[in-house]
Amino acid sequence: MAEEETPMLDNVPGRNRVSIYQPEQEGLVFPEIPSFATHAEERDYRKKHLVAATRAFGMHGFDYGFAGHLTVRDPEHPELYWTNPMCVHFSQVKMSNLILADHEGRVVEGRYAINRAGFVLHAAVHEEYPEVMAMCHAHTTYGTAWCATGRKLDMISQDAAAFYNDHAVIGASAGAVAVERESGWSVAKEMGRNRGILHQSHGLLTSSRHSIDDAAFWFIALERACQQQLMVEATGIKPQLLSDKTAAYSREHVGSDFIGWLHFQTLYDHIAATQPDMFD
Repeated sequence: MAEEETPMLDNVPGRNRVSIYQPEQEGLVFPEIPSFATHAEERDYRKKHLVAATRAFGMHGFDYGFAGHLTVRDPEHPELYWTNPMCVHFSQVKMSNLILADHEGRVVEGRYAINRAGFVLHAAVHEEYPEVMAMCHAHTTYGTAWCATGRKLDMISQDAAAFYNDHAVIGASAGAVAVERESGWSVAKEMGRNRGILHQSHGLLTSSRHSIDDAAFWFIALERACQQQLMVEATGIKPQLLSDKTAAYSREHVGSDFIGWLHFQTLYDHIAATQPDMFD
């Protein structure tokens, strides 16, 4: 298996199934979450998937100047986190220009500066919630527009149901540039308890206890949900909403951390195959 490929293992009898999407039939190729023998192996994996996540953000047009930051904890030193460098376009992030920073915003490895807003928001969450492994934020068109309404998402689809009882609207520091620590803590209070945050007059944030893959995919999904919500609102027609029972079922089976990770493997394999410079 080439190093840039997602592990694809034959279905093994007796393996614990955590999702209905995992095949029951034996011998089928299906992505599997890898295990690691050393911290170095896991660090390499997390860094590659962080780079792929930033490239995915570039592919989806989430860039806005230098705004936007993605982070993932270091497996050996969880008080440190890897993040994309300041003033480097999402599409140009690679293994060699990632930076490692602490909760004080000090770069301990790498040549580039850190994004001050990224440090304030991410450090606050990582410090407040040790179980949060990864976070994503970007200034997207539809997410920012929907956040301006100050409303949560309506459960209008299976996709939206991935955020059922798992997203929150935050009005604190709304519209202000998040470069002061108080802004970070106001977000952190809700961030660790919810997959997605709609920060009023600012934009979207996602976090994951599972992986950067999970956080990145659900960010893409949250932006898409905001787009769909705006499109429905523009029709002036009141949509049919999912029942609480249906939304909860969808959240459990198509909105889990594992499903977020699984969705992202499609993106990862595509990016690794078409943009091999990410490994430089």
